[in-house]
Amino acid sequence: QVQLVESGGGLVQAGGSLRLSCAASGNIFRLSYMGWYRQAPGKQRELVASISSGGTTNYVDSVKGRFTISRDNAKNAVYLQMNLLKPEDTAVYYCYADQVGVRYWGQGTQVTVSS
Repeated sequence: QVQLVESGGGLVQAGGSLRLSCAASGNIFRLSYMGWYRQAPGKQRELVASISSGGTTNYVDSVKGRFTISRDNAKNAVYLQMNLLKPEDTAVYYCYADQVGVRYWGQGTQVTVSS
């Protein structure tokens, strides 16, 4: 089993920044993709950003140019730097990690952007 623990959520004004962190622990031998989803009230969970073990990144269009995903393979960690935050970014953010075809999830961290 792999456990994921997120941190860094909170309340911020529109235009502000937050940095989310997610650390993986447990039975880790090869994490492939890691990334972040979010789910706003009444909406489906959506993929925000992902990063491969080699550093290839992908973003949903709505965050391109504002969010940056990165990872530290030595620490089994993934990060999401969120700048120029908007009220519509308000959601619970979940990190995930894939290992040998199994996707593991964090518990979620709340991000609230006030207007």
